Formats: sequence, C-alpha cells, structure tokens
Amino acid sequence: MIRSAKAAAKNVLDKIGIAATSLCAIHCLLLPFLLPVLPMMGASFIAQESFEDSVLALTMGLGFIALYSGYKRYHNRLYPFLFLAFGGLIYSQKDGFGVNIEPYLVMLGASLVVLAHVSNMKLCRRCTDC
Repeated sequence: MIRSAKAAAKNVLDKIGIAATSLCAIHCLLLPFLLPVLPMMGASFIAQESFEDSVLALTMGLGFIALYSGYKRYHNRLYPFLFLAFGGLIYSQKDGFGVNIEPYLVMLGASLVVLAHVSNMKLCRRCTDC
C-alpha cells in the first residue's frame, strides 16, 4: 500500500504537465474559432501572444522540473528531455510557418511534450531499486 502511494506521488508532476500541455494545445487549436467571442466575454487577453508565451514557459518549466526529478531519482535517462526540448521548440515556432501549418505544428509540439512526460512516468515506474 505504501509503495503504491509513493508510485502515485512521484508521477503527479508528469500528470500535471500532461494536463497543462493538453490544455495549451486545445487553446491553440480552438483560438481561431473563439477569437470573435473573447472580447464579449472579457477574455481577450487569451488571444495575446504574451499569454501564449507565458503558458508555454510555465509548461516547459514544469516539464523540466518533473523530468529532472525522475531523472535524478529513478532512471538517469536523457531522452525525455530531448522530447521536451524539441516539443517546446516546435511549439514556440508555430507562428513562423503560416496559418495552414500552425495546427499541425501545435499538435506535433504538444505530442512531443506529452511523450516526454509519459516516457518519464514509464521509466520511473520501471525502477525496481526505488
């Protein structure tokens, strides 16, 4: 029972990271449809690039903390960091490739960030010495 509680606790940051990344991707994909309605709701700040940059920075910071914690304590594998870095890089450059490609880059970047967290969770669960 204690072991399962520890296993659940060590994946909390990864689960939060997956949720934050998924919400970020949903935000980016739905924003073109919600743009006309946001000012009426008093939520026009959501469409600002500074808001998107802040959410991306928060997500990447949380991801780094979660992955570093798993790396240091459990598995010593670097490839989750590579997934996180490439996902964040692709995600941050989504505006530079045009409106037609942007949704695909959002999904690719978000998928890589989620893959980083899922990889970290699996590696942490596999640790038999912990």
